[in-house]
Amino acid sequence: MFRIRPLPDHLINQIAAGEVVERPASALKELLENSLDAGADSLSVDLAEGGSKLIRLTDNGEGIARDELALALARHATSKIASLEDLMRVRSLGFRGEGLASIASVSLLSLTSRFAGADGAWRVEADNGRVGDPEPAALMAGTVVEVRDLFFNVPARRRFLKTASTEYAHCDDVFKRVALSRPDLALMMSHNGKAQWRLKPETPAARVAAVLGEEFAASALALDERAGMLRVWGFAGSPTQSRASRDAQFCFVNGRFVRDKVVAHAVREAYRDVLHLERQPLYVLFVELDPETVDVNVHPTKTEVRFRDSQTVHRFLFHALHKALAQTRAGAQQAGATGAEPTVEPVASPVSSRPPIAPRYQQGSIPFGQTQSGDGMAFYAKMFGEPPAAPAWREESTAYQTPRSPVPVESVSQTVDLASTAGRDDAFVRPPPAPDPDVPPLGFALGQLHGVYILAQAEDGLIVVDMHAAHERVVYEQLKRALDLDRLPTQPLLLPLSFTADRLDVATVEEHGDTLSRLGFDLAAVGPTQLVVRSVPLLLKDADAIDLARSVLADVREVGASRVLTERRDELLATMACHGAVRANRALTLPEMNALLRQMEATERSGQCNHGRPTWFRLSMSQLDKLFMRGQ
Repeated sequence: MFRIRPLPDHLINQIAAGEVVERPASALKELLENSLDAGADSLSVDLAEGGSKLIRLTDNGEGIARDELALALARHATSKIASLEDLMRVRSLGFRGEGLASIASVSLLSLTSRFAGADGAWRVEADNGRVGDPEPAALMAGTVVEVRDLFFNVPARRRFLKTASTEYAHCDDVFKRVALSRPDLALMMSHNGKAQWRLKPETPAARVAAVLGEEFAASALALDERAGMLRVWGFAGSPTQSRASRDAQFCFVNGRFVRDKVVAHAVREAYRDVLHLERQPLYVLFVELDPETVDVNVHPTKTEVRFRDSQTVHRFLFHALHKALAQTRAGAQQAGATGAEPTVEPVASPVSSRPPIAPRYQQGSIPFGQTQSGDGMAFYAKMFGEPPAAPAWREESTAYQTPRSPVPVESVSQTVDLASTAGRDDAFVRPPPAPDPDVPPLGFALGQLHGVYILAQAEDGLIVVDMHAAHERVVYEQLKRALDLDRLPTQPLLLPLSFTADRLDVATVEEHGDTLSRLGFDLAAVGPTQLVVRSVPLLLKDADAIDLARSVLADVREVGASRVLTERRDELLATMACHGAVRANRALTLPEMNALLRQMEATERSGQCNHGRPTWFRLSMSQLDKLFMRGQ
């Protein structure tokens, strides 16, 4: 017969260790958090065999007093909280008092510390959870924790550990999180005697570059939004830097790394318009709010939190990211996380200077911005609707009224005699081009490639634009702005178009006529299986009216009229924009190409189409020179 009896403390600690210490990385996380709570600003980590053989952490924190060393290894003993009120407003990383006790119960642990102001250091050892008496030790300041042979007394748990390289990778992730959350710290980590990380105290932007790479830092979008006690700041990765996995997504709530569904959903929604399929964004975000409004006492690993007002946090984070991503435009130079503009390296070239860029118009051709009919922006109305407001850099430019003629060879101030410079390396150095305010970011169109891509000459290199993807984004953003005004402007058809439809489509028209009207459609049933299109959205007047009507009816019928104007609104508008965008193999004139380039420069998120694919690509002169091995 089974009888109820209390469990021994050692067994209780081992049961708790199953939740707190899952693998070496879990133990490392607990030790790092203790050092940070102790006020350390310099930490050194030594690992052996992925941390399963050895984890040694050395810090310069305030240390632990001699009479508290054994207590530090006891279960539910902590200096972080003392009452329920403290638990409701936790400001430290650790607070449960379970970490060291759990680790000591499944390893050989030694704890050496010198309390600030003490005459010397003291050391205690724990073997299989049994803590010895303090002994004198040699240590200048701070604390040293050594964890050896993790899970040596729990063979079943040890068998679940992966290879040393896999376990080290998890420890490396934990180290990166601490490094990103505290750029003011000096950090070092070695594995099997080889140094892996050496980080000095630096700015948040420099630390992001050191941990996640210069490429991410150069293209990341810095954001800092505040509303009362709620603040979101950090770095949002460019959509072009997305990945297939979530391994570069870091969110810290009051300095604590968390994996939260509210945060993840808000980020995903903000990136929805600019990410392709299942690609994942990169980001390093810091959420700061009143500790009383967030519950960190959810799980022993402390990587989960609950917000008192999760909807407010979700909305604020979404709008902060949405605002940052809206500022991205095709051709714009991003300062990135480091705050520095991209630099251009001098590369090989057989000439020492280049004439200014000139649009490729023949003598007597139509000036940019005019058509043969003399209507300066007629093609805007035809292709894009009303033109956008001119960018600030365009106000003083004359490049939009008259094209510049190519500079004759005779006018070049300096020419190079190839015969006299043979073998001279200095004759093959291209100086960085001087900024030209008359050259727009995407340059001037040269022509089309296979009816799919627009080729443009920019200030330094070649711009390649996917004209359908780019126009799709332009139309999509225009549709969103128009629908925000409650109703899309319509274009009546000169001759209404009738088509055969099934009875569900006819019923949809009769039931949701007002919704269709808000979307810019005038559809009517003229028979049991016949519909007629009398008007379409003005921005899509050149699209196939019947195909467009069928697609919209299918969406309205599938998800309902109310949802199609709320959470499914953008998906519907993206479908409509795809129908209205210029198709491949359509010949465009130079003014139309240039109009699309200017529209891209003025349109939010124009670097990606509605499906997250890139709309343009730049080949700099240095890249082109390398392709042709010039100067090598």
